[in-house]
Amino acid sequence: MQSSEGIGLRPARLLLMLGLSVAAAGCAHKEASLEAAAQALAAELPDWSARGLPGKRSTSYGLASRGGRSCVLAQAEQSASLWRRRLSIAPEALAGLEFSWWLLSAQAEATVTQAERDDAPARLVLAFDGDVRRLSLRTRSLFELMETISGEAPPYATLMYAWDSRGAAAETVVTSSHSDRVRKIVVGSGPAPGRWLDFQRDVRADFERAYGEPPGALIGAALMTDADNTRSRKSACYGDVVFRSAQGEVLPGSLRLRRPAAGETVRLTPGS
Repeated sequence: MQSSEGIGLRPARLLLMLGLSVAAAGCAHKEASLEAAAQALAAELPDWSARGLPGKRSTSYGLASRGGRSCVLAQAEQSASLWRRRLSIAPEALAGLEFSWWLLSAQAEATVTQAERDDAPARLVLAFDGDVRRLSLRTRSLFELMETISGEAPPYATLMYAWDSRGAAAETVVTSSHSDRVRKIVVGSGPAPGRWLDFQRDVRADFERAYGEPPGALIGAALMTDADNTRSRKSACYGDVVFRSAQGEVLPGSLRLRRPAAGETVRLTPGS
């Protein structure tokens, strides 16, 4: 059975990553402006959509440009939410992954290695299908609970590429303390470098290193900037996300952004 994409770190985060579409609590005016920004981005990227967390502020996702590139601007203010899409890429079809981001803030108190400080200025989240019957009874029971609550089945496995603000070593694999079906690979760390960072990854090799088995079908992808655990502000620009075959062909479902209009610049909220 193919499950819908979803990612999780603790019970509340599980609901977020499962894509529970319930509006976050907070100021109605602020939420209305965030929704307007999400709608504008959705018009440009109709296959992508926002997913928020009940009781949490939503991270704002909108179109912008930085350093001559179009980007998805994520602005988190004590908030956590996703910008995600469904995918259906067979495991034998997927080989390479290219993505980029420009970190606009990266407070040192946040780290993906500690549950209580688990925020990141930038994450790329991938959800994979698989045979859930192979999982432990405890995990299957949790999956059933999450599906009952959200109406969406969790993925068999989730792999995150994340920036660690505190300074965890690059290529560190971090297993979530709340679910061993969520594993994170640190692709860089430290303060925001102030430039575009481009990454090329071998998805199959990364998955096998994190989980010790080959990946199943890729069924979802998401961008995520969060600052709820550290009650801080974080922002980042996300560039193209390109999935490639072993022959180098661009696969359907890749995120290809339009070219920036002349004079278009990134706009930040105060204090970002």
